[in-house]
Amino acid sequence: MNQSLSTQVLIVGAGPTGLTLACDLARRGVGCRIIDRTPAHFAGSRGKGLQPRTLEVLDDLGVLDAVMAAGAPYPPMRAYDGATVLGDHVMFERRDPTPDVPYPNILLLGQWRAEELLRARLAEHGVRVELATELIGFEQDRDGVTATLARAGGTERLCAAYLIGADGGRSFVRRALGVGFEGETLEAHRALVGDVRADGLDRDRWHVWPKASGGPVALCPLPGTDRFQIMVPLPGEEAVELTVEAVQRLFEARTGRSDVRLRDASWLSLYRPNVRMADRYRVGRVFLAGDAAHVHPATGGQGLNTGIQDAYNLGWKLGQVLAGAPEALLDTYEEERLPVARAVLGLTAKLHHQAADAKPGALRRGAETQQLDITYRGSSLARDERAGGGGAARVLPGDRAPDAPCQDREGAPVRLFDAFRGPHFTLLAFGAAHADTVARVNARYGQAVRARAVVRPGEPAAQRSLVDAGGHARAGYDVDGDALVLVRPDGHIGWLAAPGTPGQLDDHLRPLVAGALSPAGEA
Repeated sequence: MNQSLSTQVLIVGAGPTGLTLACDLARRGVGCRIIDRTPAHFAGSRGKGLQPRTLEVLDDLGVLDAVMAAGAPYPPMRAYDGATVLGDHVMFERRDPTPDVPYPNILLLGQWRAEELLRARLAEHGVRVELATELIGFEQDRDGVTATLARAGGTERLCAAYLIGADGGRSFVRRALGVGFEGETLEAHRALVGDVRADGLDRDRWHVWPKASGGPVALCPLPGTDRFQIMVPLPGEEAVELTVEAVQRLFEARTGRSDVRLRDASWLSLYRPNVRMADRYRVGRVFLAGDAAHVHPATGGQGLNTGIQDAYNLGWKLGQVLAGAPEALLDTYEEERLPVARAVLGLTAKLHHQAADAKPGALRRGAETQQLDITYRGSSLARDERAGGGGAARVLPGDRAPDAPCQDREGAPVRLFDAFRGPHFTLLAFGAAHADTVARVNARYGQAVRARAVVRPGEPAAQRSLVDAGGHARAGYDVDGDALVLVRPDGHIGWLAAPGTPGQLDDHLRPLVAGALSPAGEA
């Protein structure tokens, strides 16, 4: 047995959740290791839809351009009865970008490819996934977590400040903690899922047989490949071999189509929909995220995306605490994310049953699945210091921070998302009265908090001011006069004040930022 050097964070599980967290921590300079018990990287699609809010996260992490180049819009669905075309429809209505939502549409991209791009980004930070490395035990005390890892050649003892279980629905970490995982497995709604080549079908559509015996059969083309994701329901106790030959026979029997030839399956799996969530997300220095904390039916494209949001919420909090912020900040991970998972679980269960019951419009998706409306209103981290607490304002602390097109003082285009990008807090200072506030905050907090003045055309603009030429920033944040808006590193509004003072800001930042002002007003 080898005793390893300590790392700050050990991440167990290298799916989208674990990789997102590793990328976020690595860019903060947090020492982390990410392990996965499988001997090779996952090669299947499984999750395949990246929601608009997830695209914003990937923008912040610096991987969006690669993701957009690899993915594609969802194709229209063509419904058949055997070989007879019943009609075409779209699952996701295409929307045009708006000033506050630059990426309004879901992107189709197989999970294996999304993971590949996240791994490439992580490698740019000098971190690589350790495959064939299994967590077989751990113990914790007030100072850290000691984990035992098994790999070919022996075992290793590793000391970490924190351990994150992102190891899936059958999470070893969750079970070792004794955390409950309440809910149900929908055995009656089993399905065969996999990635195959399919001769005889075009790749411009998502092909669906809604009247197939046993339930709807579907083949969805995966961008950047010559494969389709296939899904075939398996009602009752029906058994099936996980071979492409068996899938071909099943497909023909269900659809009556012998002219479509399936071959070369890269991944086949028996899928059982689960509706479950953990009753706790934190036990001491160990946290649960992604499928280890909640598992969803595939309908609605929420599971993968919710896991990425877990990681995005947890990453900045771990980074702040490891840099010296109060450790109690980590309690807000469960406070904020557990209610979100509960709501998303209810949505996906509803959509799943609507689809299983073939209700009209069951396959159409609207704004409820985009995750742009996820909010942490009411969180202990959401403070409103406007007169009357914001009253009937459309945007409140806890909400997603809107984007807006602006200009720099030379007239070049710059967006609020450009200002947010990175591991820092961003202070938006609206109104000429806050010119001194911007200079004070930037001098006192350095890289931890970056303040930007938001000025109207014609008002004095400093070097890093944002000129709200079209009024979109004020409109997006529902600001009329002087105001201060603090945007968290995860792109949610943490604090709003009108007109706001530096002292109020200092009070809010004290439990969030290492080295923030003491009560006496000293750095």
